Amino acid sequence: MKRYKRILLKLSGEAFLGGRSHGIDAGICAHLACQIKEVISSGIEVALVVGGGNIFRGAPRSKEFAMERTVGDYMGMLATVLNGLAFQNALENEGIHSRVMTAIEMHKIAEPYIRRRAIRHLEKKRVVIFVAGTGNPYFTTDTAAALRSIEIGADILLKGTKVDGVYTRDPLKHKNAKMFKTLKYLDVLKRELKIMDPTAITLCMENKLPVIVFNFMKKNYLKNIILGKNIGTIIK
Repeated sequence: MKRYKRILLKLSGEAFLGGRSHGIDAGICAHLACQIKEVISSGIEVALVVGGGNIFRGAPRSKEFAMERTVGDYMGMLATVLNGLAFQNALENEGIHSRVMTAIEMHKIAEPYIRRRAIRHLEKKRVVIFVAGTGNPYFTTDTAAALRSIEIGADILLKGTKVDGVYTRDPLKHKNAKMFKTLKYLDVLKRELKIMDPTAITLCMENKLPVIVFNFMKKNYLKNIILGKNIGTIIK
């Protein structure tokens, strides 16, 4: 039995890397698209927010280039558009109808983000890919994911990562790191856990939007979450 009617999946730019050091891996895009296809086939409405750290990561790269922060953030937003278009192509290769909606208008390649239009696309069983973050500097794509989830009335925000959930420390660097099965929003803020930025967590808390952090690279994890299985870390 499916547990949710409408979900929003947040994918970081790193999700598109595969074994590459930068850029977009075609095989990973195809793998991710197949997972989305399984969910769509069960009648779930799916929206996505994609990051762009595999191409240009806003603030950190701004410092590297001695660049004004706002310029770096806008470049990061444009990087998410590249990922969104690549993923749309992967979805359509699987026969999945999709729309890319951007917070920064660029009529030749994507639709401008309009809340009611996005909801209508979802009702027609199209996958909606939100790009360009919130359209504003100083906000992360995690915040964009929380904001879009609330705006479209998603039942849950799913954050796909390369690890199995939220840990006490970075599990890729510390073998003794322990994973949380459940967390409260305030626990994430007080412990300064880096899984999502504080603005995103606060938005979710104020609007009672649950978040599940899970390993999107593992086969069937997304499908099993939809079926109600306890996978990853739930923040509520």
